[in-house]
Amino acid sequence: MAFLPFKLFVPILAGATLRDRLFASLGAIAGIGLTGLVCTLVFGRDPHLPFIVAPVGASAVLLFAVPASPLAQPWSIIGGNTLSALCGIAVTRFVHEPMLAIGLAVGLAIAVMSLTRCLHPPGGAAALTAVIGGPAVAAAGFGFALVPVCLNSTLLVTLGWLFHRFSRHPYPHVPASAPASTHGTADPAPSLRVGFRDEDIEGALSDLGETFDIDRQDLDRLLRRVEQRALSRSHADLTCADIMSRDIVTVEPEASAETAIRLLLEHNVRTLPVIDFHDRVVGTVGLRDLAGPVKQVGEVMTLPTLSTPEAPALGLVPALTDGTAHAVVVVDDDKRIAGLVTQTDLLAALSSLSAREGWGR
Repeated sequence: MAFLPFKLFVPILAGATLRDRLFASLGAIAGIGLTGLVCTLVFGRDPHLPFIVAPVGASAVLLFAVPASPLAQPWSIIGGNTLSALCGIAVTRFVHEPMLAIGLAVGLAIAVMSLTRCLHPPGGAAALTAVIGGPAVAAAGFGFALVPVCLNSTLLVTLGWLFHRFSRHPYPHVPASAPASTHGTADPAPSLRVGFRDEDIEGALSDLGETFDIDRQDLDRLLRRVEQRALSRSHADLTCADIMSRDIVTVEPEASAETAIRLLLEHNVRTLPVIDFHDRVVGTVGLRDLAGPVKQVGEVMTLPTLSTPEAPALGLVPALTDGTAHAVVVVDDDKRIAGLVTQTDLLAALSSLSAREGWGR
């Protein structure tokens, strides 16, 4: 209990790193600074109307610090700020009691942003600014929502898009789509046939009765990754070296397509690692790749899925159940081939674990 006050200073955003926060600070400096500069150069310094509005500073926090948030996407920033400012201006036209007007403006802004799918917290401040901005804002009328609010927001989003091309965070954030069947059938992907389902997530959200700042598809992907990591951690003692094949049939990039097809059929395998003259893995090839007018393996080989001998074997579950990869190539520190883990190898390991631990009893 003595340390309870210090818990108030613990960051509450999951996944945040010091690098991300420092990078976000640099982004905000550039984004806000350039937004103000451009607006000043284009419209000059109006002594009455601000060239940049305060809510844009709050938008910058979301845009640069949590770019994956649904509240920080382009339509949320531009639409949320602009529509909220319009709400504030509209309220001032009909309600002349300030205390009543500020409440109605923010409440109306929340309703409009929710209906138009652009909920953005700084929008509440934009609505409030439109009410209490003084004679200059009142004189600008509905134009205030366009200049400076919409212009500020559009410039900030554009600068944020440019900035995040270098920040390792894709922006606008596009939630990963759920895995799909690779066979053109109505069956769900193998990784979706067991474990929790969409209705379980919806039910859990309903049970908690809370609204979380994360996209529904991102939440699904996060929970499945948690499952996979928990599985790998609980069986970390079983490594790729324990289950991999070591006597590997390989082929060189210069080998003919006929040679590769013959090796695949003779050894009844689905994947051939492609190695250079230093035994380094440069790709993989299968029968599907070799269909059609192909002369050499190097023309059609695909990027390999790699692992190391020390890696947890069950960590390969995502790669070998995505419907595309049939084998993972195990390499040493110099990328030389050490072994191969196929779907059959992994299934045999899981079967052994099941029998040993009494799964299914």
